[in-house]
Amino acid sequence: MDDDALRGPLARAVTDALGGGLLDVRRLRGGSKKGVLRLELAGGESVIAYLWSAAEDHWPQADRDAAERDPLGHASGLDLFEAAHRRLDSLGVRTPRLLHADRSHRRLPADLALVEDLPRGSLELMLDQEPERAEPVVDRLAGTLAALHADTAPAMGKVGAVERLGQGGREGGQRGCEHVVLERALADLAEAAGREPRLAAVRPRLEELLRERAAAVRPRSRFRLIHGELGPDHVLVDREDRPALIDIEGLMYFDVEWEHVFLRIRFHERHDRLATVELDPARLALYRPAMRLSLVAGPLRLLDGAFPGDREAMRAIAEHNLRRLLDEIAPLF
Repeated sequence: MDDDALRGPLARAVTDALGGGLLDVRRLRGGSKKGVLRLELAGGESVIAYLWSAAEDHWPQADRDAAERDPLGHASGLDLFEAAHRRLDSLGVRTPRLLHADRSHRRLPADLALVEDLPRGSLELMLDQEPERAEPVVDRLAGTLAALHADTAPAMGKVGAVERLGQGGREGGQRGCEHVVLERALADLAEAAGREPRLAAVRPRLEELLRERAAAVRPRSRFRLIHGELGPDHVLVDREDRPALIDIEGLMYFDVEWEHVFLRIRFHERHDRLATVELDPARLALYRPAMRLSLVAGPLRLLDGAFPGDREAMRAIAEHNLRRLLDEIAPLF
């Protein structure tokens, strides 16, 4: 269903759920796993619509199929969103309010969520355009992360899956996070090396390095709640200059070091202000190259399909992370 065809069903959904009229629909950039649209309502208000359907998910089918068995796998869907939203609410972590959810498909061929619109935009935009005003928001984000990472569980996985296990103990036979990361990194390396000669040239030694670093990690019995992909583009700023987390479907219990490796990549020198807990150097040593490999292989895989977003930006992400990975491992070879 194209955007013009969505207008009528969305208008009916808004009227039924919120009692208002729909004036305009505008698709927002991004959204590789779900559709994200701003709905302008009569009376000057607006809400955000999330749509989850096969047509709105531009990742390969193999990624979607692996989601259930891989804690780091494809995170998409209304069920994941609602479970994550409930958990964040319970912790007092700010995220746009959920106004309405509908999985009936009576109006739209998609699962639908209507959420609060925070039109001031992202922390990424504020850091670029209003850096002095943004700095206190970064400090408040540290408090958000402290609340997030203080929540622990005896099993790893997406929030909903861990809740179903209960808090009684670790899932029988469950691997450690380091094994999940190693498996994913080796798969990403094999896939990306088939496309990129620079990676193919270092693949044998890099495989060895990843295995050596995974073997150096000691087992861990509890896991912390993490966002999983928390860059400044996934933090909105509300009217009180409070940070609000979005793209929360990947919320999971995992090693907190995975979160902080990504935070370091995205927040650079500001990452030190976001430190929440003591980090394990052995895990960081494994997760740094693994994260870079993920940020090379993922965008390249997305570009195999008909991704309608900024394709050049995706290529740039892959190239930047490939160069950083090669720079970081060069002294070790």
